Amino acid sequence: MFSKILRYGTVVAAIAGIYLMVQALQAQTKNQPVLGGDPPVMPPAKPFKQSVAATGILEALSENVAIGVPLPGLVTEVMVKVNDRVKKNQPLMKLDDRDLLAEQLSNKAQQEISRAQITVSEAQLAKLESQLQRLNSITDSRAVSQDELENRRQDVAVSQAQLAAAKAQLAAAETAMERINLLIERLTVRAPREGTIIQVNVRAGEYAATSPKSPAMILGETERLQVRADIDEQNATRIRAGQAAFGYLKGDPTITFPLEFIRIEPYVIPKVSLTGSSTERVDTRVLQIIYSLDRPKDPPLYVGQQVDVFIEAPDRHRKQ
Repeated sequence: MFSKILRYGTVVAAIAGIYLMVQALQAQTKNQPVLGGDPPVMPPAKPFKQSVAATGILEALSENVAIGVPLPGLVTEVMVKVNDRVKKNQPLMKLDDRDLLAEQLSNKAQQEISRAQITVSEAQLAKLESQLQRLNSITDSRAVSQDELENRRQDVAVSQAQLAAAKAQLAAAETAMERINLLIERLTVRAPREGTIIQVNVRAGEYAATSPKSPAMILGETERLQVRADIDEQNATRIRAGQAAFGYLKGDPTITFPLEFIRIEPYVIPKVSLTGSSTERVDTRVLQIIYSLDRPKDPPLYVGQQVDVFIEAPDRHRKQ
């Protein structure tokens, strides 16, 4: 009896061991990495035999202009919308100017007071001058003392000084009015140059801040675009002005376009455009090259899109 139990137990233990081994193999198979196949989007083919690859971002020609406000304040009116074409000095938005309008009313009252003071001073001066003239017309020196004549002359001089002071006060009030008008005019934000409104970040009733990281609007020339390409600093020595380049839209290598060289930014900077975020922290430093291109109608390109750029550049080990 004991031998039968031992024999059957051995068989059950063997079956359990085989089961555990199968489970372990299955778990190990699940943890193994899947071999990579073809990427969902094939990378673009190099257009040149020897080239330097770069990543870039589409910008408005002559760079995007972040429209700011002269001082923090409440937005009372937004006069444009996205895609509007604007001319230089065209009004874009207006900030609350009620405090300056109140100061303007006070200044107007001060001007009226100064004008009234000028009228009083002119009348007083005319009266004193008339009295002095009558005294001077008396030929008999015994009728008027010299002290009386001197007092009259001093009264005329004082009245003249009072008139000059009243006129100076009026001029100061008028200058203050011009200052207020300039400050009121400054609260109407105008386009610094011709272009297209790319983005509007404020609405009437919102508070506009002066932070450069959150501009109220973004203005740019979208009829033509430019690409800001980031070249790894290790390849910077292979770059020369005027080198031919082609751009490929990120994620769709079938969309390609020739690029026209504009300039090289002669300052190597930390790379901050991997995802378009200005706060991204990376260790790579890059040399930036600016290229321009005509904006195609089909397919459309948009400011802010990422592109792959290939620049025709000889190998670093070959002489130029």
